[in-house]
Amino acid sequence: MALSRRISVLPLVVCLLLSGCAQQRDGDTLAENHAAAEAKRLDDDLTRDRVRDAEWLVATHVPKAVEGDSSTIRREAFAWSGRTGINEQAVIDVRITVTVAQADGATFGDLGNSAGQATRCYRYRLELHHYLPYQEIDCPSGVAPPVPSAAPFPALPTDARDRLSAALRTATPDTLAGAVRAAFPAQYVTVDTATHEGVLVAAVGVPAERECLLLIRTPAGTIESPEYNLGWLEPGETGCRVGLYVSPPR
Repeated sequence: MALSRRISVLPLVVCLLLSGCAQQRDGDTLAENHAAAEAKRLDDDLTRDRVRDAEWLVATHVPKAVEGDSSTIRREAFAWSGRTGINEQAVIDVRITVTVAQADGATFGDLGNSAGQATRCYRYRLELHHYLPYQEIDCPSGVAPPVPSAAPFPALPTDARDRLSAALRTATPDTLAGAVRAAFPAQYVTVDTATHEGVLVAAVGVPAERECLLLIRTPAGTIESPEYNLGWLEPGETGCRVGLYVSPPR
């Protein structure tokens, strides 16, 4: 029995030594697989939970060039339109190019891979809070257009806490609303104020970005930042209102 086993193993050993069994991996196939994996990574990264125009999405997520020891990956957008608003759709076409260098095998019996290259193109359709699968499309000829700039989206100013704290320190129940609005004149910033059991309450935010700053001034004059569940800022919930403090959801 032992002799029989040794005899059956001999063809395998000879096959490995003479390279009749092991084969070098095809570089073009490897490059195609890398491109498909990169397309999936981009799909995972693309923003779908905020209103964004296609130019912002392209500038923020698409451009990428990675150079490794044995491969390079480059992705570029060659067409884009629309935005991820309600009942709207952003459409982005992306070309992914992968180059694989020839590599020797790292272990016995591994003959490595040949050099290879692949270019694959994909179309992403993006909707707010809704997932649509991306699809592979034919690649166009020619050079991709320049990368657009990412237009800034509405946001609270970087010194928002200082502004709101200053307004609360000097305000009275009668002047609170005007003082807070004067501190945040931009119309895209919502302002909500109230006096509750001697406490001055103010909430300022940018609803589209689920951004909210809630501060209170206690009867002792202390400025505090009450905690609240960030889920209450989502569409259909309380939103950035003084109710986060005065009458929080249960």
